[in-house]
Amino acid sequence: MTTTGWVLLALGAALLWWAVATYNRLVELRNRIANAFGQIDVQLKRRHDLVPNLVEVARAYLQHEAATLEAVIAARNQAQGAAAAARAAPTNAGALGTLASAEGLLGASLGRLMVVSEAYPELKADATMQQLSEELASTENRIGFARQAFNDQALDFNTAAQQFPALVVARLAGFAEAPMLQSTRSEEERAAPRVQFPGAAAKP
Repeated sequence: MTTTGWVLLALGAALLWWAVATYNRLVELRNRIANAFGQIDVQLKRRHDLVPNLVEVARAYLQHEAATLEAVIAARNQAQGAAAAARAAPTNAGALGTLASAEGLLGASLGRLMVVSEAYPELKADATMQQLSEELASTENRIGFARQAFNDQALDFNTAAQQFPALVVARLAGFAEAPMLQSTRSEEERAAPRVQFPGAAAKP
């Protein structure tokens, strides 16, 4: 083989090595996104598990607010379904968008429940309601931190996949842009006054 042939062979081998290394790096970054979503999923499951308990406690005091309670449960069930779909495809923009919308709806229905609860002093004084409210608030904070970690991983992947020359491998291998997860809290939920229970620490 001529010197030129050896040079071309070496260049081809180097190019192949680089393409494989780049592909493996993109796979690693994409897997980190899925792992980060797993942390969100843990907190969403916790939120979904708390909601029925919260509703059952409230039901004893809110006999005339059945529609409000039913709306919370319906929104919770919808959010569970959206979370399951996102769990199966954590880098799918449609699945994440549906999840954010469903969780926003759940947050809005919970916000309305908290507003209604303001008119029932006995409910506000219920020890179990106090505990559940604190756990729910803590879970919301954890979801926020987990969402930020997820978005950081998605940003790392997108940056790596969009930079030249790695974008050539990304396009040839079919790596789609990773979507960001928008806040799962609705504007209505953020604006709703938080119920303060006797003895409970005030929330910022």
